[in-house]
Amino acid sequence: MVNGLWDRMRGSRQRVATIDEARTSPPPSVLAPVDLTDPNQVAAVMMIGARIGEILMANGTTSSDAIAQIRTVTSSYGLHYCHVDITVNTITMNAVIGGKDRTPVTVFRVVTMLSENYHKLQEADRLIRSIRAGATRPEMAEKILDDIDRSPIPYRNTRFLLGCAFMGAAVSILLGGDLLMALVGGITAFLIMGFNKVLSRNDLPYFYHCVLGGFIATIPAAIFYDFAASIGRTVVPSQVIASGIVVLLAGLTLVQSLLDGVTGSPLTASARFFNTALNTGGIVAGVAMGLYFTDIVGVSLPPVETMAPRPSLDGVLWRIFGSATAAAAFAITCFAERTAIIVSFITAAAGSAMYYVFLLPFGTDRFLATAACATVVGLAGGLIARRLMIPPVITAVAGVTPFLPGSGIYRGMYAVLNEQMVVGMSNIFSAIAVCMALAGGVVFGEWLARRIRAPQLYRPYRAIKRMGRVTFQQIRRAERPRRKKR
Repeated sequence: MVNGLWDRMRGSRQRVATIDEARTSPPPSVLAPVDLTDPNQVAAVMMIGARIGEILMANGTTSSDAIAQIRTVTSSYGLHYCHVDITVNTITMNAVIGGKDRTPVTVFRVVTMLSENYHKLQEADRLIRSIRAGATRPEMAEKILDDIDRSPIPYRNTRFLLGCAFMGAAVSILLGGDLLMALVGGITAFLIMGFNKVLSRNDLPYFYHCVLGGFIATIPAAIFYDFAASIGRTVVPSQVIASGIVVLLAGLTLVQSLLDGVTGSPLTASARFFNTALNTGGIVAGVAMGLYFTDIVGVSLPPVETMAPRPSLDGVLWRIFGSATAAAAFAITCFAERTAIIVSFITAAAGSAMYYVFLLPFGTDRFLATAACATVVGLAGGLIARRLMIPPVITAVAGVTPFLPGSGIYRGMYAVLNEQMVVGMSNIFSAIAVCMALAGGVVFGEWLARRIRAPQLYRPYRAIKRMGRVTFQQIRRAERPRRKKR
């Protein structure tokens, strides 16, 4: 019975994620469609791999996974021994080719902008599969990459802004708000990202986008708080501001930077984390300016609880629906395909259910509940994504987005502004700990999914690796026949 359940979980072995194939076995093709002694052709092949790696890196793929998939591309074209290094936003590839006269070939590419576009990511995933299967020659791969770069997304701005509005509304529900709170949260998110769209056209650094977004997050909260009091309704400004912060944090690759650190890329992780921390500081500064502005105009917001209140069983299903909707909305803003959006919804719902199971009936603390939630997101999302041929990074990032610590950052910042340094720093470090729990849980859940669904491990011939090595012994052995001829 146990074996039968295990087999059903494993499913069809023919449906394997691209990253699993890249990590477990070399491409099945043994014939190189390019001349591996020609530096120009080898450089062109390496450039195809670098362009694919750029798409992977720009969409939150960890450095280790991106390197594995780049090597799959180069190996599919016969370049089995190619060194790939990714440092922060640069991709460096090096290979030594030729027979007796060894020639080094190097390709360098910079990832200019980290903009999550899951449509491109899914197209690149399909291209990697096609290359690995031997169905796409280098000339066609270049043409497909050109099409991916130029392919427009219908109603791009409309889809992005509506997705952000739905995400803000769903996060407000997740934080315990009602339909009125959801409406205010949706309007706030729409205004934040709408103004950011305007600023992006003028090439203003993203730090100032975060400052403006934090400032705008407080204005609707103050306006609707004052208006709701006049009509006898209740609006919690801290929840509105926290939902706006979560929408802003979703685009900062906070969890992705920690994922790089967990998976063995500390330099890239530290650089991304510093950039994320700098932009998060911009959000905090913008919120502080907004609070100061509301005090000037005479709309004082109520004090915020220094510690997060513990949720009750009442409304848990409503909160689970909010988290699942927020994950699906985030996938929409990243232009994911319909199947990926549905899977993100299911994955976040499963993770959120596990969060409240650990937090309420078992009585555990928030960090353990968050880690359990992220583990379920990584496991469930990884399994379902592999069955439906979706890059697992989509479900992993979208699934944990609703649980970003927007309220923790706001409480910490509010306490610091009110000269409660100990409480404020405690909340800020707790927010960082939540992010680490999300990253660690997702990586562990993804590791479990990979072990369940991975194909059999195949180790390539050692001779293939030896062919790529250049040693003084090889050079001297190659020079001996020349000396004898002389």
